[in-house]
Amino acid sequence: MDRIDAMKVFIAALDEGSLAGASRKTGRSPAAVSRAVAFLEAHVGVPLLHRTTRSIKLSEAGERYAAACRRVLAELEEADRQAAGERSVPRGTLTITATVFAGVELLRPIVDAFIDEHPTVNVRMHLLERAVNLIDEGMDLALRITHLADSNLIAHRIGEVRRVMVASPRYLATHPRIDEPQDLAKHKIVTTAHMGIDSWSFPPPPGSTIARAIAFTPRLVVNNVRAAVASAVDGYGLTRVLSYHVAQQVQSDELRIVLADFEPDPIPVSLVSPQGRLAVPKVRAFVDFAVPRLRAAFARLTP
Repeated sequence: MDRIDAMKVFIAALDEGSLAGASRKTGRSPAAVSRAVAFLEAHVGVPLLHRTTRSIKLSEAGERYAAACRRVLAELEEADRQAAGERSVPRGTLTITATVFAGVELLRPIVDAFIDEHPTVNVRMHLLERAVNLIDEGMDLALRITHLADSNLIAHRIGEVRRVMVASPRYLATHPRIDEPQDLAKHKIVTTAHMGIDSWSFPPPPGSTIARAIAFTPRLVVNNVRAAVASAVDGYGLTRVLSYHVAQQVQSDELRIVLADFEPDPIPVSLVSPQGRLAVPKVRAFVDFAVPRLRAAFARLTP
């Protein structure tokens, strides 16, 4: 069996989450998919997958091998494009990752418009609440809302977002005033793990260089920002989110920002890609298409 062909089947199984999914995606029989994985395992001499009747999970060696396979297949795809003289034509599958909220609310409409304009490009979006290693996981682009560490990624600055505290007008009218972070002790808190489940940090007070951490016992902890925002709108307490999460609710006066003078520094927003990927037509075309639209979208969502 051809090793490159087996690698493609192996990666298809990972992307689809099962050997049956790889069978459907590649048009091979389930037995042929199993043989391809077994061929690779025999070649490297270690198990790559832990199999159950319904799912697969990478072994420790499988995780390293999968990352290497993605790199090899991406380089082969690029070599094929160059040899065929297609560098100027956007085509193929573009893989993008973002957080769930940003992906659904901001990136998806832009992706929809992009594939309308580029019928030879397909897009696979991975909406995840974790940092993705673009090279190891075979991604072309990521929308990142964070301070970027020094790396081999190429970044296109989109804008910035703030960490804001909000509450509904009804809640604020029936609870003590909030003039400084210490006042949070008098209030009901709705929070998410991303922002902190038992304390929030604030910039140092005047004359100090040490950030303040205000501890609290939350009334509600949720793992979804939409749920936290909805509870705040319904008057169940204060919540801290990113400014674009609540821009519409602030504009409609469903929520009001408090402690604006005590907000931490803004967080940059960037569209990033690995070194060299901008030379690929589908990636270059999407960056040129998406960056101005993302900038406009984040500018609109700045309460």
